[in-house]
Amino acid sequence: MPAAVESSTRIEGVTLVRFQKFGDSRGYFYESFRHTWFPVGREMIQGNCSFSHAGVLRGMHYHLKQADFWSVPVGRVRAVLYDFRPSSPTAGASQVLELGRESPLGVYIPRGVAHGFYAFEDSYMTYLVDEYYDGADELGIRWDDPALGIDWGLPAAPTVSERDAKNPLLSAIAPALRPPK
Repeated sequence: MPAAVESSTRIEGVTLVRFQKFGDSRGYFYESFRHTWFPVGREMIQGNCSFSHAGVLRGMHYHLKQADFWSVPVGRVRAVLYDFRPSSPTAGASQVLELGRESPLGVYIPRGVAHGFYAFEDSYMTYLVDEYYDGADELGIRWDDPALGIDWGLPAAPTVSERDAKNPLLSAIAPALRPPK
């Protein structure tokens, strides 16, 4: 079996893929994506890569039109998810996951679930999306908003982009920029 696919027990619609690594003294290999892992989702149509230096935090981001599938083949990150969908049975729930070389895990993030990550070491993330890039769908919530109730467990103050530092608090997000009910 190439991977173990399971539904998150914390956030409805999030899927975790535990990759099966095959390795020897030369390195390792694993399948990083199969369409059949997500038969109810839309087809992934664009692939992206992100490199982050140690100490960088990206997020929290969310999309109204796009789902993501994350994998971290190099490095180690702490991924944080927050269910921002008001109609979800798990609305307001959060989940913290470790992804990377020692934790070969993929995570499918549905539309409306906010997501961010902190790089513990220089890290390379690949992510597939089910919608082409649309800058109007790049939305955010301030990563350290106390209303999210998330303990990132960071070892030091993170490096955050100017854009992410300006993300609004949850309470300040306009109704038109929130997931539909």
